[in-house]
Amino acid sequence: MKQIETKRLILRPVDAERDAAFVLQMLNEPDYIANVADRGVRTLVAAKDYIREKFLPGHERYGVGYCVAELKSSGKPVGSCGLMKRDTMEDFDIGYSTLIQHAGNGYAFEAASALMDYGRTEMGLKRIIGFTSPTNAKSGHLLEKLGLRFERMVQVPGFATEGRLYGWEAA
Repeated sequence: MKQIETKRLILRPVDAERDAAFVLQMLNEPDYIANVADRGVRTLVAAKDYIREKFLPGHERYGVGYCVAELKSSGKPVGSCGLMKRDTMEDFDIGYSTLIQHAGNGYAFEAASALMDYGRTEMGLKRIIGFTSPTNAKSGHLLEKLGLRFERMVQVPGFATEGRLYGWEAA
């Protein structure tokens, strides 16, 4: 996958060596644990392994996956965003996370919009899905702003409870 630039962000594939500290911080933020899951990643070594096992295979298999969203102005990572193909799902899903100190600045929407466009135009995707926890209203609102609509509750492997499935389809 090529690097994607937006007005304020650079989206680039995650790198185990370069991004381990950032991923460690992201996975351990209280909002991430509450709204996504506690992945149990507590060290830099574990973060590198997590990147290699969870993030890189998508890039290798499908040419797309999770990216680090960093500010153009400083190169500082503010969040992550990606199109991911789960083995248990037919469609690619859009996912995102913003570090708490950068929340509320529109970075998640900016990054996710760019990746949705990439999926539609570069990959020819006709359907993209997204998941949120039942209590994550902000994420549900963001998915709707991206053009996805709530479809149903689903059990996603690796998550303790059912999640809300949203979907977008080409007209």
